[in-house]
Amino acid sequence: MKFTAAISVGLGLAGITNAAPLTTRTTKSAAEIILAIAPDSGTCSSAKTECRTNMQVGPLMAKAAAQYGLDHAAPIAAVLALTAFESVEYQFNTNQGRNAGQGTSNMQMYSYNLLYAQSIPALADPLGKLGTPAELGGTKDPDLMNKVRALVITDQYNFGSGFWFLTKQCKPEVIQQLKDNADAGFAAYMQCVGVTPTPDRQAYWTKAKNAFGL
Repeated sequence: MKFTAAISVGLGLAGITNAAPLTTRTTKSAAEIILAIAPDSGTCSSAKTECRTNMQVGPLMAKAAAQYGLDHAAPIAAVLALTAFESVEYQFNTNQGRNAGQGTSNMQMYSYNLLYAQSIPALADPLGKLGTPAELGGTKDPDLMNKVRALVITDQYNFGSGFWFLTKQCKPEVIQQLKDNADAGFAAYMQCVGVTPTPDRQAYWTKAKNAFGL
C-alpha cells in the first residue's frame, strides 16, 4: 500500500509536488524513500543494537506521520531529513556519550522526551512509577532521565518523535510555510528545532526533496 490522502491506511510515502497533498501518484514505498534519504540505512551491523534499516524505519515513519495528521509531502520530507541527520541515518536512538536523557530518532533533549512521553496515554503508568510530573520535570539525575528516555526509544514510539515535535512544539505556521515554500519552511523548522541549517543538514534536506519530487 502507498501513502494516500487517506494516509492512516498507507505504508508508503508519496513523491509529489510541493503544492499538493499526498496522493496515489507515487510508486515509491516508504522503505525506498528512507533509503534515498539515508543510504546507510540499507544495512545494520550486528554490533549496533540501536540501528534500524530502511525496511524497518519506512513503515514506522509512515504510520507516525498518519498518527500526527501529516498528509503533505513537504512537512514529512522535512522530518525525515532531520531525523536521518540526527540519528546518523537511523543507526542511533540515544545520544552517544553526553546529555543524559537525550534520544529518539529526532535526538530530542530530555525535557522534550519527557513531554513526548507525557503525551502518550499508554506511558502514563510507567511514567508514574518513575516519579511525579514535578519530580521528573525537575530532575538532574542522569539515571532517571535515561529511564524516561527508555520509554520513548522503543520502535513503537521512537519514529514518532519528529512528527510529534513538528506538530506539537512548532507553531502551526511552520507546517504551512513548508507547504507554501518548502525551502523557507525548512529554515523555519530548523529555527523551531533550535539549530542552524548547516551544509550537512541541507544535504539531507536536498535528498529528502528529491525523494519526494519536491
